[in-house]
Amino acid sequence: MLTSLSIRDVVLIERLDLNFEAGLTVLTGETGAGKSILLDSLGLALGARSEAGLVRSGCAQASVAALFSPPPDHPALALLAEQGIASDGDIVLRRVVTRDGRSRAFANDQPVGAALLKRVGALLVEVQGQGDQMGLADPAGHAMLLDAYGVAAGLRSAVSDHYRDWRQAAGALKAAEAAIAAAKRDEEWLRHATDELGLLAPQPGEEARMATERQRLQQDERRAEAIASALSELTPRDRRSAGPAAALRAASRALMRLAPGGEPDTVNPATPAMAALERAEEALAEAETLLARLADAAHADPRLLEAAEERLFALRGAARKHNVLVGDLPEHLAALRTRLAALDSGTAEIGALTTRMMQARALYVSACEELSAARRVAAQRLEAAIATELPPLKLDRARFVAEVAALPEAGWSAGGADSVRFLISTNPGQTPGPLAKIASGGELSRLMLALKVVLAGGSVVPTLVFDEVDSGIGGATAAAVGERLARVADRVQVLLVTHSPQVAARGTQHLRVAKSVGTLFAETRVEPLEGPARREEIARMLAGETVTEAARAAADSLMGVA
Repeated sequence: MLTSLSIRDVVLIERLDLNFEAGLTVLTGETGAGKSILLDSLGLALGARSEAGLVRSGCAQASVAALFSPPPDHPALALLAEQGIASDGDIVLRRVVTRDGRSRAFANDQPVGAALLKRVGALLVEVQGQGDQMGLADPAGHAMLLDAYGVAAGLRSAVSDHYRDWRQAAGALKAAEAAIAAAKRDEEWLRHATDELGLLAPQPGEEARMATERQRLQQDERRAEAIASALSELTPRDRRSAGPAAALRAASRALMRLAPGGEPDTVNPATPAMAALERAEEALAEAETLLARLADAAHADPRLLEAAEERLFALRGAARKHNVLVGDLPEHLAALRTRLAALDSGTAEIGALTTRMMQARALYVSACEELSAARRVAAQRLEAAIATELPPLKLDRARFVAEVAALPEAGWSAGGADSVRFLISTNPGQTPGPLAKIASGGELSRLMLALKVVLAGGSVVPTLVFDEVDSGIGGATAAAVGERLARVADRVQVLLVTHSPQVAARGTQHLRVAKSVGTLFAETRVEPLEGPARREEIARMLAGETVTEAARAAADSLMGVA
């Protein structure tokens, strides 16, 4: 329900803070006092179009904040939660309009778009006013209202569930048909690509393994080349060339000639050098032996390296060709094979999916037929219930029709296979038509009241606003309007702008709107009325400018009846 409304600098209102109670709140006052300004202010907070003319003269901006306390499971709270806007259970909708007509919207102090503000506001307040009919006049909500009035909740949920299953089955069938059609278009390429990748037979993780193997083989080859080069330096390149060993032996022989002939006891001065040459020859022989052993252990096979490089390059080339990573080649091959397999098993799969889809559709159609039958029964009951409400509201010649018509399959939805519309004819012989087009403003307001009396329990909107629903009526008709408003207010909060004392007397909260005119500005004020003050206001509404004792007695009578 609407708990409070704070208005700042809107037209004739400088500063106004109103608190609202549950039940029926009536707003009364002289014509032109500013009652419409209150409704315009509330509408601004609910997302109505903003205008620069709403800003009070001499002020930079106008602002309105409305506080609501909806039930814990109310959809407005869920809608705000979807947008990431937290709530402690209450909802504050605020709107600021600047002098140039621009506006800013807030929900629980979080900036929001005007569209979201309007969506939230529509879930919290429904306005029924002269020339501004909302809610019940919108055919989009008629099916849900009819179902809430007289259709078992399980029927609508069953239709919704079967519709979801049918659409899912239809979606799976459509996807399978599209996949098979695509596979047939690409069949030749698929077979070639599958054969090509099948021969390549890529394995998971193969690229990393082949890269490591290639690096190892390259290192082996470099090692073998180094050993072979070292050996070649120690070994004569041809028979005419002397190797290092031969050179050492020749040097030793040359030094032996330095010994004096015939003098065995004479020491050869080159003996140390000869000994060094001998050691060098032995070291050279040992080096040759060690290098030969290393050469035997190296086992570098150029063919293995070539094979590894060819495999690695083939994998990378296939990956580029198919625009995937090398590591994804096995999965890509599996996907291609799956698409080919779908060509072979496609007919059977399509048949199974078609059967499943048709079965789901049949269940949906059956549930819709049951729901449609229940709706037709509920429509008759609703028409009868509304018919009893119309005569006291001076609509005895009006005829209300709840039309339930079958829709073509293209129009079927989770809500069923019916089109539900509320229609009205206000004169005998007139063809019933849409509510907003057939009835006049006053008739439509009273018709909406009759509908609300019967359907109020089926709406999630906790607050109803009626703007002069009693326009153009009086006496017994006004009393009937007041009695029905009170009945609606037993289930939802009702705010009512009225000029009828019979209706005002029914209020559980009474607010009087008055305008005071100063030397520079006029200002609208709102005063809560209780006891004698309320009695005096109702007497004024009965008598006009001069309040008589008879009018006060009549006011007492009305308030006593109420």
